[in-house]
Order: sequence, then structure tokens, then C-alpha cells
Amino acid sequence: MITLLDYGAGNVRSVRNAIRKLGYEVKDVSKPEDITNAKKLIFPGVGSFGSAMKRLEENGYVEPLIEYIKSGKPFLGICLGLQTLFEGSEEAPNVKGLGIIKGHIKRFDDAKLSVPHIGWNGIKIKKPSKLFVNYNNEKLYFVHSYRAVPDENNKDWILTTTDYGGEFISAVQKGNVVAVQFHPEKSGIAGLKILKNFLEYDNLEMYNTKPKTIKTSNKTKLAKRIIACLDVRTNDEGDLVVTKGDKYDVREKGRVRNLGKPVELARRYFEEGADEIVFLNITGFRDFPLKDQPMLEVLRLTSENVFVPLTIGGGIQDYTDYDGTHYSALEVASEYFRSGADKVSIGSDAIYAVENYLKHGKTGESSIEQISRVYGSQAVVVSIDPRRVYVESPDDTEHSVIKTSIPGPNGEKYCWYQCTVKGGREERDVDVIQVATICEKLGAGEILLNCIDRDGTKLGYDIELINHVKSAVSIPVIASSGAGSVEHFYEVFTKTDVEAALAAGIFHRKEVSIQEVKSYLKMKGIEVRI
Repeated sequence: MITLLDYGAGNVRSVRNAIRKLGYEVKDVSKPEDITNAKKLIFPGVGSFGSAMKRLEENGYVEPLIEYIKSGKPFLGICLGLQTLFEGSEEAPNVKGLGIIKGHIKRFDDAKLSVPHIGWNGIKIKKPSKLFVNYNNEKLYFVHSYRAVPDENNKDWILTTTDYGGEFISAVQKGNVVAVQFHPEKSGIAGLKILKNFLEYDNLEMYNTKPKTIKTSNKTKLAKRIIACLDVRTNDEGDLVVTKGDKYDVREKGRVRNLGKPVELARRYFEEGADEIVFLNITGFRDFPLKDQPMLEVLRLTSENVFVPLTIGGGIQDYTDYDGTHYSALEVASEYFRSGADKVSIGSDAIYAVENYLKHGKTGESSIEQISRVYGSQAVVVSIDPRRVYVESPDDTEHSVIKTSIPGPNGEKYCWYQCTVKGGREERDVDVIQVATICEKLGAGEILLNCIDRDGTKLGYDIELINHVKSAVSIPVIASSGAGSVEHFYEVFTKTDVEAALAAGIFHRKEVSIQEVKSYLKMKGIEVRI
């Protein structure tokens, strides 16, 4: 029996599903004594440091947790479960950590880095551990803005390190107490092997057992991510299907395009090597998202067999139901997280938040602020849907203009990118730079950058748009819209600094496979996860 410490934040369902997939039973902690009585304890912390410690304190878990760890019984901390072992964090300066390891958690401070550190990176093993039996130097999934910095006399805790800018600690271990910054439950087969080792071994130290030699590079590298996107909606028969638009029009000959079932397609993409999977719920809601049970069920079923990050978008905003009951964006997002999502994607509501910010400044009430405050910025993706507006001269508009190599219909040499809402159906008087920079200030951790002009065209990504946005923000950017060949992925990774590229239709129709994309990129010298 494995005891799981779920303090109520983030996607713990994936950890629970991974444990069950490996053949073990799971018991959730419901009271402090459950920690004390546990034989093996896993603490998968997700969210912000301050919020996590507050929840632990309110539930009476802090002292039993410290006692359990000091007892030397098997303990696995994941992500925030590693960070809380330290004395404190820059993320919440006045909040004390568990204090098991002397040292503090500090934000990545290299101005050249995109923060959060999101994606698949390697590890360098510094000492023998049974945690890495049968581990073959595969890449593992990270998503965090802060890293552990131990005191000089506590460096004996260091189990692995990873490079992002400089070298940071990606795992710690002393005796049977181990914690990792990466997410084994989201690291595919490689992560499941690591989790299995923790579950199987009662004693994690190698002692005199000679470990298998693992050759690691002098420096680990963050892989470029290939993301499969599934636009999900009900078709004319009322069934939930994956569809694809042509400049956001999902109908063909009057009917919704049906390209497959969402759960089946997601599993196929996981098996083909997708680094992440995005569900965009484009169905009109009858009441509000929490009553859209089929979509929640898609997440629950997908997370049982898909062990890479899942993002869900669509309807994440404040709602007042027909009976007058109010639900906050945080409550909506929380239900998605509990159902299996790792991140939420906010579209139209992000545009409205930007418009409100331009009028009133930060209010703390936007969906971005609500969710990032509790779950951390890494859990919030902003999906932007812009289209080109051509102008004769930069003086013709107050918006951020670029000189384009793709002239307008009347030979215009300049354009700006106007943002839209409601699936591209309604234009707003804000440009893509305003939206991207303000959403970063509000707490977004990643941008999903679509392009209405390129959607479904197979002409390649809008390189000018991507570079325009990438130069303005310090958070990761996902390129979307227009991919039609493996060469388009190579182009976007060589002509921009984008961290990830997303595609939909070409994967659904099997015109190009994820394996083909990755094999081509690897042959061309692009760092990818194989």
C-alpha cells in the first residue's frame, strides 16, 4: 500500500494513476495519523510554495511529515515536494519550509532564460541510487520557475543535477528520503521506471552494490517540444469528437469534421512520442464548464494511460449559473486539475483581462491571477488568436507594428496583429504584444501563439509573428497554426527561439507522424526527446 499526500492542489490524479498502472494500491492521506502510519509516502507537490505550506499547516500535516521523513522510512517528494524540504523560498519570503535540508529555493535569475523551465531535460547522476536502476539516460519532464540551493555543508544531499543556464539540483537523496524536481508521472516510460524503482525497493541506497554505469553528457540540454493538439467539440449527432478548422471554420459541406475520438487519439499520440497533449474544448457550454461532464471524463480517462503533460482549454473563466450561483475561474480550473489536467489554457478571458488591465491595472481578480496565485504560473497557458492587419505606415496605428516580408493585398509593407475572442469570430482593439506582455505580468507561465491567417493552410508557421512575440516576453512560447510538413518544424526551431511547436490536422490525418517530425529534427541537429 502506497500512501499519497494530496493537499488539494494540482494534478495528483496522474500520480495516483501511475502508481496503479504499476500494480500498487494507493491510500490518500485524510488525517495527520495517515502520514505517521504510512510505510511508503509520496508527496507530489504542485503549485506555489506559500500555498502548499499553508495547506499543510491548515491540515495539521507539517509536524507528522517532518517526523515521518526523519524516521528514515521511504519518502518520495515530487517537484514542490522537493522544494518544501528546504528552509524557505523566494516565492514566499515569509513562509517557512519543512527545514529538512539547510538551504533555500531561488528563482532562475538568468535574463537570457525563458522562465518557467518547461520541458524535457536530462539529469547527471552524482551518486549511486536504486532510484535509477534500468534508467538509460532518457530525458525527463520539468516544469518550474524556482530551483533548490543548499548550504555548503548540505551538498551531500545532491543526487542529480541538470543544466538550464547554469547547473541546478534536480534530485536529492539521503538514505530512503528522496525527492525529485522533475515529474516521473509525466515523463513517459522513463519516468514510470523511476517511480517503479521507488515502489519496489524498501531500501533505496546502493550500499556495496555496484550500480550500472550511466554515461551522461557534460551538459544536459532542454529538448524542443512537439505537441499534439486536439480541438474537441460535439458534432451534429451530439458525440464528442476531435475536429480541425480551416481558418477556424470546423465545418465541411455543412457538417462538423470528425477526425476521431479524443481519448483514443490522445493515447495514440502518447505512444507515438508526443511531448505534450493539448485539449481545446470548442463546444458551446450549455450552462458552465463544470457541468460539461463529457470533457471532464475525457481528461479522467486519458490520464489513466497517458503519462505526458495534459493541457485543457475552453471556458476557464468566472461564471454565474442560471440559478444565480457564482463560480470563480479558480474553481473551474481546480476541477480540471482534479480530473487530470496539468495546465489550463485561457483564451478569450485573457483578452478581457488585458483590456481591464489597460483601464484599471492589476486587480488580482482575473482568471490568470486567481489560478497562478494558487497553482503557480507554470499551470497557466494563455492562448492568443491574432490575425494580421496591414497598414501603409507605422504611423497609421497606435499598435505595435512590424515590417513584413509578406506584403498586404494592396502592397502594404507593414502590419500589426489584432487579437480576437470567441474562436476568432470577434476582433478586439488590442494587439498581440499588449496581450503577451500584460498576461506575463498577470502571472501566465506560457503562451500558445496561434495565427488565424495560417490555420489549416499548411504554409508553415508565421515566423514573423513568433519572433515579434518572443522578443517581447521572457516566458516560453508554443508556436501554432500552419504546420504542413517536417520542414516547417525545422524552420520554426531554426528561425525563432520558440520552445515548442504544436500541430493538429497533419497528425490527425496521418499526413505526418510525430515520429517522422522528431527523426527529421534529430537528423538536422535539433535537440528532441526520442
